[in-house]
Amino acid sequence: QVQLAESGGGLVQAGGSLRLSCAASGRTFSSYAMGWFRQAPGKERDFVAAISRNGGTIYYADSVRVRFTISRDNAKNTAYLQMNSLKPEDTAVYYCAAVGTWYPPKKANSYDYWGQGTQVTVSA
Repeated sequence: QVQLAESGGGLVQAGGSLRLSCAASGRTFSSYAMGWFRQAPGKERDFVAAISRNGGTIYYADSVRVRFTISRDNAKNTAYLQMNSLKPEDTAVYYCAAVGTWYPPKKANSYDYWGQGTQVTVSA
């Protein structure tokens, strides 16, 4: 089992940047593919980005490609989401998730472990 904790959210103006972190504890972090998802009020939880166990395979949602970068540091048991050129429509609660597969799924219901989420608010 693994426990996940997100941090790094906050309020930023459009065009700004934030870096989210997802700290993992418990079982070996490198045993898990990691994903980032987001959920805006009244909407479903949407896929943002995902990374395989060793970082060699990465996927992005079309809406964030080029602007966001997912990465991981297995030595630090942490996954990251660097978000640049933020837009008001990026406003949501951001969640990290883990699953014990090599390749990272894009569907939320494929993940077994979730963090509590961190709020990202982008003002116009």
